[in-house]
Amino acid sequence: MSHTVAAIQMISSPSVADNIATARRLVTEAAAGGAQLVLLPEYWAIMGHSDSDKVAVAEPLGQGTIQDFMAGLARELGIWLIGGTLPLASHDAAKVINTTLVYNPQGEQVSRYDKIHLFGFSKGSESYDESRTIVPGTAPGVFEAPFGKVGMSVCYDLRFPELYRAMGPLALIVVPAAFTYTTGQAHWEILLRARAIENQCYVLAAAQGGLHPNGRRTWGHSMLIDPWGVVKAVQAEGEGVVQGQIDAAYMDSVRSSLPALKHRTM
Repeated sequence: MSHTVAAIQMISSPSVADNIATARRLVTEAAAGGAQLVLLPEYWAIMGHSDSDKVAVAEPLGQGTIQDFMAGLARELGIWLIGGTLPLASHDAAKVINTTLVYNPQGEQVSRYDKIHLFGFSKGSESYDESRTIVPGTAPGVFEAPFGKVGMSVCYDLRFPELYRAMGPLALIVVPAAFTYTTGQAHWEILLRARAIENQCYVLAAAQGGLHPNGRRTWGHSMLIDPWGVVKAVQAEGEGVVQGQIDAAYMDSVRSSLPALKHRTM
């Protein structure tokens, strides 16, 4: 039996209200196309003019405009909604937790993952340091979807294969992201395909993809990859929906013909 999943690609702005309207339109489009599970990108709700803008709209767990929207939309459309990331209030008033929340078709929050690996990059005039405004998570996040176990990760986590190994066998890895154009062009697809191949599971990646009002340019290329490492669907740039099937029988056939997960010795 196969299940339809979708990744949403956005070009998020500093306006939470505008981003919510865009997310509603695109997630509704995905559900209308048959998607039973939908993934939003990292920072979907806000990409501010400065890194500290997200601190101003941080929400306590369980309440707030962003969380109310995600819960309501999952319930309204009857889908599993993986909320990319939102800025969750932390113990440090100057920092947030970059958090993925998962909602079931009843609109109940059923899982959570706090981004562990914080991005740092400096090359020429381009520089990023997430640790200035984000408190890192400490534990992997997984949940049970109708088609099997889903492993959660965010953007920079993609570079750390040991995170996925710690989750055990998975049916799907999700990667909401806001890869920069520079690092995305060089490494995004290669890393996504590697994670699919080595874990013999599907990978669904939802990216930011375009030139943002704050001047930042993100790589996009949201995609679905199968357990053999084949890209099944992709959107290069701009807003949109990437959709495809999770086929458990095909995943089992890959694992049966090349039982690499059983051959592991460490």
